[in-house]
Formats: sequence, C-alpha cells, structure tokens
Amino acid sequence: MSKLMIAPSGYEAVTALRIERGQAQSRAESLAEETPIALVYNGISQAVMMATPLDLEDFVLGFSLSEGIIAHAGELLDIESVSSERGISMELRITEARFQQLKARRRSLTGRTGCGLCGQETLEQAIRPIPKVNSNYSLAPAEVSQAVAHLSTQQPLNAITGAVHAAGLWQHSAFLLREDVGRHNALDKLIGAYAWLTTRDGLVVISSRASYEMVHKVATAGFAIVAAISAPTALAVKLADEAGVCLIGFTRESRMTVYTHPQRLTGMQA
Repeated sequence: MSKLMIAPSGYEAVTALRIERGQAQSRAESLAEETPIALVYNGISQAVMMATPLDLEDFVLGFSLSEGIIAHAGELLDIESVSSERGISMELRITEARFQQLKARRRSLTGRTGCGLCGQETLEQAIRPIPKVNSNYSLAPAEVSQAVAHLSTQQPLNAITGAVHAAGLWQHSAFLLREDVGRHNALDKLIGAYAWLTTRDGLVVISSRASYEMVHKVATAGFAIVAAISAPTALAVKLADEAGVCLIGFTRESRMTVYTHPQRLTGMQA
C-alpha cells in the first residue's frame, strides 16, 4: 500500500491580545488546526470531515472500519493524499466488492468537527446494530487509573493548544495515543493505528464523554473495555451492555464508575 502523506504540525501560531487585571499585552498563541478532509473512495467522494491534519492514514483507515465501509485493514488497498488551499483529499482505493456495497448505501455525509451521525439518511442508519465483542480481556482497576494518568500527560498537541481530544490504547503498560479536534476523529485515528498492529487486546481511554457513537466505534473495533474521563449517555450504557463492553465513566485518579460488565475488572473488593 502506498501512503503519500503530508507532515503538518497540527497547530498554527497567531498573535492575540491577552487582557488580565485590566492590562493588555500582545502575545503569540498556538491554535489547533481544523482542516476539511475529503474521503474519496474509488473516485467517489463519501465524506468531508473537519479534522486535525495529523495521522491521516490512521484516520481514514479507522473511519473506514468504524463506519463499516471495510471489514478489515486488508480491504483498504491504497491511500494517497492530495493537498490544496481548500483542504486535503484522501484518495482511497478499496476492494471492488466493498465499493459496490458502499455505493448501494447511497450515503453522503458532511461532518462538522467530531460529528458522529451527520448525514445519515434514515433512523435505521443512525442507530446501527452493535456487534458483540468476542474477547476475554480483563485488567485491574489500578491499571485503568494508570492509563488515564498517561492520557492526561501524553498529549503533545493539547499541551500546546489546549483544544484537542485524545484517545489512547493501554496494553500491558504500553500506550498508543492519537489526538484530534474532534473526539470521534481521535478515536478513529486510534482504531486505524491499532488496525496495523498484530495484537488485538487493550483498554481504550478517551478524554471526553462516552456517547453512543464512541461506544459503537469501540465495539466495532473489538475492544472490550473503554474508560471515559466524563459521563456516558444512557444509550451508550445500553449499547455497551448489549455488546459485552465494560464501560467506565468519571475515570479520574483512583476513582471511577463502572456501568456495564464489571466482571472484566479483576481484583475488586465489594
């Protein structure tokens, strides 16, 4: 697979006026980039998402997997990036069978930053069946706390801009992380990065609330446990329960709230 990618910084420097205690001072600020990213499959535009233009090969693979456009990484045959003043076009080539299925769905979505359900044509498309996670993965609550601590300290772009979300994968103390202005995009980037790897277990941690879309993406990727910094939604809890996903919210320091499948956490005391 060829991957012709740009290498942006993910942020831009601007001059702003800081006012503090009645005093004004001109200063340099770093702002997260937000760029239109067009996803073009076999020559046909499928989606335009607003995203941070970093790790785009991971993003398009993760998006393709979590949206059900392809079933596994091997069905994405080629990636090419074409940049212009208006944005970045990701030219993707997928297998003919998957392309025919994509055309049959008659779907075109224009996504705002982090949009999860933009452009869906019917209620059936909006609330898709969630797959059952086939995994025996488990870990101790202490490791969940460790992973969340890593998430808060290993966000280089957020440290500069203070404006991006992150999704991380914790595997036996190893940590893989992706960032984006959109929380869905950050998770798609993580799913795409993970899809290139051979191991299939791990804890997903996210720097946002756990919405229905986030849980659906986690389950589709086959992860058994997801921990969010903030609260889940009621539908997210329902779907996580159906999928066999251990959903954890309000995960901060040594405290967390487990909403579904607590048996995936080991060594707990009642």
